Amino acid sequence: MILYTYFRSSAAYRVRIACELKGLQPELRFVHLVKGGGHQHSLEYRALNPQGRVPFLIDGDLRLGQSLAIVEYLDETHPEPPLLPRDAAGRARVRSIALALAADVQPLQNLSVTQYLEKQFGADQARREAWVVHWITSGLTALETTLAREPATGRFCHGDAPTLADCCLVPQLFAARRFGVDPAGFPTLARIEAACQALPAFFRAAPAQQPDAE
Repeated sequence: MILYTYFRSSAAYRVRIACELKGLQPELRFVHLVKGGGHQHSLEYRALNPQGRVPFLIDGDLRLGQSLAIVEYLDETHPEPPLLPRDAAGRARVRSIALALAADVQPLQNLSVTQYLEKQFGADQARREAWVVHWITSGLTALETTLAREPATGRFCHGDAPTLADCCLVPQLFAARRFGVDPAGFPTLARIEAACQALPAFFRAAPAQQPDAE
């Protein structure tokens, strides 16, 4: 099993957490998203992954992009510990939380988006940062309200064991700090993050622990 990753990528971070929780140790190959204009744009990497993004998983004959699809594949092929609840309602709730982060918040902070804002609309650094902060704050505010009021929230996003939702939450709070948004302003999210960070799997998956960390 081979995982293409970049230490600071929120999406790759999600998959690393899932691998650590399941005791998987894929061969890591590093794709620097900034150096030399971004190695994800190289002809070699685009031939492998036409989307030019990380993470990207190779497992036998399987070639798979998109972090949530990768995590669900790992969950089905290595079912213990489960990252999705056994009941349909629980699975739907966990996916809803994960998608709120992975589909609604994180894409709007992506390097490709902020670079486009600069090149096509002349947005300077201050405007680009204001864009990112707005969408992170908006998304986390909504998720804080949701998790704080729903009884299915436990020690983690759903119940008392980490799920796909937590695999998405922790990287997003890491990114929030990078852009100057303090997770302490979202007490439920901060509490869940602390519970995650107490687990060795989350520590080992963290950006600072990666061989390509800068």
